[in-house]
Amino acid sequence: MVTISVGELLEESSERFGLRITAGEGGLSKKITTSRIQKPGLLLTGLLEKLHSERIQIFGKAEVDYLKSLTPDKLKTTLKLLEKADTPCYIITRKQKPPVFLLHLAEKKKIPLLTSPLTTSLFIERFTKYLEARLAPTTTMHGVFVDVLGVGILILGKSGIGKSECALDLVIKGYRLISDDAVIIKRMSPTILFGIASDIIKYHMEVRGLGIVNIKDLFGITAIREKKQMDIVVELVKWDPDEEYDRLGFEEGVYDILGVKLPFLRIPVSPGRSVATIVEVAARNQLLKIMGHHSAIEFKKSLDMALSRAKNQKYTIKR
Repeated sequence: MVTISVGELLEESSERFGLRITAGEGGLSKKITTSRIQKPGLLLTGLLEKLHSERIQIFGKAEVDYLKSLTPDKLKTTLKLLEKADTPCYIITRKQKPPVFLLHLAEKKKIPLLTSPLTTSLFIERFTKYLEARLAPTTTMHGVFVDVLGVGILILGKSGIGKSECALDLVIKGYRLISDDAVIIKRMSPTILFGIASDIIKYHMEVRGLGIVNIKDLFGITAIREKKQMDIVVELVKWDPDEEYDRLGFEEGVYDILGVKLPFLRIPVSPGRSVATIVEVAARNQLLKIMGHHSAIEFKKSLDMALSRAKNQKYTIKR
């Protein structure tokens, strides 16, 4: 499971969300394990008996104003409900000054109390997206990831098979590179994968005979992308005359990454074959499939109809 500590959260996103810590620094090592967050409004009013301990608690203006309006006895009872949940941290939005009783609670329970100048709705929207990306299941694969006609294609293959050269040809054709050599893959939902490059190798490509080249500097900003949804996996394999390769396309291969199954193609590489063109056609064919048109199946239907007509004509002549 991917986790992040509250301290790491502050280091990575304090500028993005304007986060500042006001109390509970002793709990900066607390782990955030889920992207789901919670506004404790129902608990504060007594309609809920407990909070989700694993979720960050967001205090907007309504929550803070309500707490301030409570009588001392009612406030004490409400704060006891908050104490029961060992939440990772509290976040107060809208530039609100943290109430003294929340500061005391944060220090007592060693729960970091953070503040943000953003409005509650805007903060929740942006912060949830950040946590979803940060806590998404992640893996790294050796390959090249490119955007061809809006189709995210992960190109795999043994070292020296020509993955980078294929990607370079695609960039020259006007398509875009996301990552070369090491592709970081994140599962953003049960059916969606995104691929990105690490900060160290971003925009760079290794070409045998040339060395390391910067695609952004050579071809401009339109030749690169920061991230892209992954739609199809293509493996380049060395041509083997004794091997049988798919020549019709009736059966679709599947490649599993982080539990997400993607369409999979094996493309044999041999001198004279334009691999980049084949990958481009694979992208166009994938777009057709998304629109409900499967070329191989349509061809099979036409062939079956032609054979059926020929059989009927032969039967009629015999009679």
